[in-house]
Amino acid sequence: MSTQVVRPAGAGHETLYVLLLCLLIVAVAGSVVAWRHESQAVTSVAAHQLDARRDLSAAEQGIYADLRVTLDEIQLLREEAGTLPSPAQLAEEGFAPFAHDASSISRGNHTWQMLGEQAYLGISPNPEVAGSFLLRLGEQPDIWLNRQHDVRPVTDLSDAALNQSGWQQVIAQFDAGVTRQHRH
Repeated sequence: MSTQVVRPAGAGHETLYVLLLCLLIVAVAGSVVAWRHESQAVTSVAAHQLDARRDLSAAEQGIYADLRVTLDEIQLLREEAGTLPSPAQLAEEGFAPFAHDASSISRGNHTWQMLGEQAYLGISPNPEVAGSFLLRLGEQPDIWLNRQHDVRPVTDLSDAALNQSGWQQVIAQFDAGVTRQHRH
């Protein structure tokens, strides 16, 4: 009978192989991340414009969103009736921001009026909470904001006249960085 002695394998070789495998995994993952990297192009707005995500207060963002949603309803009501609905009619229907409810009061308690068949003007008695809004209708409806205390109804709704009167156009820009921006 012969005895065979089996010596334990050294842990050095196994450790080396595991380390090499880990380095290979990290290298592959790093190259995938570098290959799929997207550059973030920062878009700027013109001096007479405000970015709806970055430049508006929470109350202003709420009113802006309400106006964008209600715009579709206004256009449908206009097609049905042949004329624009008044702010009182929109309030009766419960359309924000025209409706007089707790939300409209907390967002500045705007007083809404029509400017002919061209626009709706919401004057804010408290511009520190939310400025006054102008929903200009037409082929390309847009929304303007004025944070001054003494806002009066405007007669000339051209871009140049609104700019001179202290109004700024609110625009919505959507890019890949919408949810990745962290300001602390």
